[in-house]
Amino acid sequence: MECGTNFVLFLADQTGVKNYTFVDYATQIYSAFVALLVLCFHNGTVPRWEVILLAHCGGILFTHWLIQAYAANRQNPVLDFLRHFYPALFYAWFFCETSSLNRMFFQHYLDPAVIHVEQAVFGCQPAILLMQKLPFLWLSELLYASYFSYYIMIAGIGIALFVRNREQFFHYVSVISFVFYVCYTLYIFVPVIGPRLFFGETGGYRLPDELMALAQGQPLHPASIQNGLFFQLVMWIYENFETPGAALPSSHVAVSITTVFFSFLYLRPIRFVHLGVVVLLCISTIFGRYHYAVDVLAGVIAAAILVPAGNWLFWRYHRQIPKRSVVMTGTHAQASEQ
Repeated sequence: MECGTNFVLFLADQTGVKNYTFVDYATQIYSAFVALLVLCFHNGTVPRWEVILLAHCGGILFTHWLIQAYAANRQNPVLDFLRHFYPALFYAWFFCETSSLNRMFFQHYLDPAVIHVEQAVFGCQPAILLMQKLPFLWLSELLYASYFSYYIMIAGIGIALFVRNREQFFHYVSVISFVFYVCYTLYIFVPVIGPRLFFGETGGYRLPDELMALAQGQPLHPASIQNGLFFQLVMWIYENFETPGAALPSSHVAVSITTVFFSFLYLRPIRFVHLGVVVLLCISTIFGRYHYAVDVLAGVIAAAILVPAGNWLFWRYHRQIPKRSVVMTGTHAQASEQ
C-alpha cells in the first residue's frame, strides 16, 4: 500500500498535477471530454472539427503550463492574475462552440418537444404572452437592465472577492466554472434554441407551421420597447455573441443564482439587493423571448443541484494556492478551515 501511495505521489510530482486544484481538474476534464466527443462523434454538422480538436488540446497544454509556471514563479504579477482568472477566459469560447457541437447526437433541435411540455405545464406559451400583454417601455427597460446585469454580477462579484480575499475568490471561480461546464455539456446533448423560433428561422432551423401559429402573427419585439437603451444594448450582445441551441437549462439563471450564493456567503451587505435583481433577471429571460419558462425552471433546478455539488467538490479537493504574500485574516482563516 505504501509503495503504491509513493508511486502516485511521485507521478503527481513528475507531471505537475500536484499543483492542480478543483477548478483546474474541472477545466481540464471538460476540455478533454469535448475533444474526445469531437474526435469520436464529429459529423457534417461540426465545421472544422480538426481545428476544434487542436484548440482543445492547445487549451489543455496552456492550462497545464500556466499552473506550473505560476508554481515556479509566484512573484510574477501577470502569472498571479492569470492563475486565478484563467477559467473566465474560456467561458465565452466554450459557450460559443456549443453551437458547432450540439447536433452531433440530434439532427434537429428539440424545441418542438419543449414547446409541447410548456403547453402541457402552463396551458400557454409564457414567452409569447408576457411581452404581448405588457409591452411597456419602463417595464421593458427594467427587465432588460436586469438581464444585462448578468455580465456585471459575474465580473463584479469576482473582482470584489479577488480584491477582498483570494481564497474566497478562488472558491467563487471554482464553483461558478463547474456550473458553466455542466451547462455547456448539456447544451451539446440537449440542443434547444428558444422561443425566438416562434418568430422566424434561427440557426437554420424553423418550427413546424402549427407551432409557428402560436405567435399569432405578432412581431418579435413591439415598437413600443425598441427605443430603450438597455433593449438595444442586449440586442447587440445577443446578435453578436449568442449561440443557437444553448437554452436548456438557462445558464443565465443557473449562474446568476450561483453568484447570489456567494453574496450570501461572503458579501452579505448586498445579498438581498442582488437576490432581487436575479429574480427580475429570471423573469427577463422569458419576457425578452430568450428562454422558455421550462428553461428557467431547469436553470433553477440546475443551480439547486450544481451549487451544493460544486461547493462540496471544492472543499473535498481544496488545495490553497500559495501566493506572493498571504495575510491570514479571521475571515480568510475561517474559509481555509472549512
